[in-house]
This record gives sequence, structure tokens and C-alpha cells, in this order.
Amino acid sequence: MGKHLLTAILVGAIMTVGFSQAVLAGEKQKVVYHVNYYGAKQEAGALRNIQNHINAVGAENLDLKVVLHGNGLAMLLDPAALKSSKMKEANGDDVMTAKVASLKDQGVQFQICANTLKGRKVTLNDLYDASEGDVVPSGVAQLAILQSQGYAYIKP
Repeated sequence: MGKHLLTAILVGAIMTVGFSQAVLAGEKQKVVYHVNYYGAKQEAGALRNIQNHINAVGAENLDLKVVLHGNGLAMLLDPAALKSSKMKEANGDDVMTAKVASLKDQGVQFQICANTLKGRKVTLNDLYDASEGDVVPSGVAQLAILQSQGYAYIKP
């Protein structure tokens, strides 16, 4: 067995034991997913990663947030609102919004950057299932805040 493989196995085992102990102690795994890119295929892939994460750990064991800013708002943007915005894509079609709805039903929180809303001329009404409570002042600042609170950072 190679040195790198053995190291990977040991790290995996330690992480699994650490996570198992946290779950046994009643603590949830805290994770933030960062989406700031265009591309319906890549955005759908991020949502698939999130669902896979939930499947592996259990929704009840997760505090999972998705921070959307910049181009990432395209994930929720209604295609009919594209022309009135400064966005280049609007991927919030029926397929994408069904995936988002399913994740929200499992406790996933989608956080939206206020700077992007203003700068890209997007209103909450242009976005799928978005409300004032979903808006954060700055997407990048929110990522730093969450990481300082112990959230693991993932950029799919």
C-alpha cells in the first residue's frame, strides 16, 4: 500500500470519526456552498453535489447554506426577467427551480447578495422563491462570516 493511499485512508477515517462524534454530540455539520458563476449545467451540478451531501450525511445532521452572488444569481433568475437585468443568463427555469425547491424542503438556505441585486438590476420578484430574509449585504462578506463561525467552505 502506497504512502499516499495510506495517508488518505487515515485522514478519511479521522474525519469520519470526528464527524460521527459531532453528530452523536448533537452538533450539525455546518457547510456553505459558494456559487458565483454562469452555466446552467455547472449550477445544476452544484445542486446535485448539495443533494449528494444531504444523502450522505442526512438533512437532520446539516446546517447548509448556499451563498449566491455575481453571476451565480442566474440560478434563480426567471428567464422572463433577463432583459430587464444586467445578467447574461437566467437559468431559473422549471427544472432548476424544482431542484432548488427540493433542497429548500430539506432545510437548505439560499442567501442572495444585495450588492449583486443592485448592481445587476435584479429584484426579488425576478428570482425564484426569494424574500428579504434571504438577502445578505455582501455575498463575499457572508462567506467570510460563515467561515469564521465554523462553516466548511465548498465551491463546486
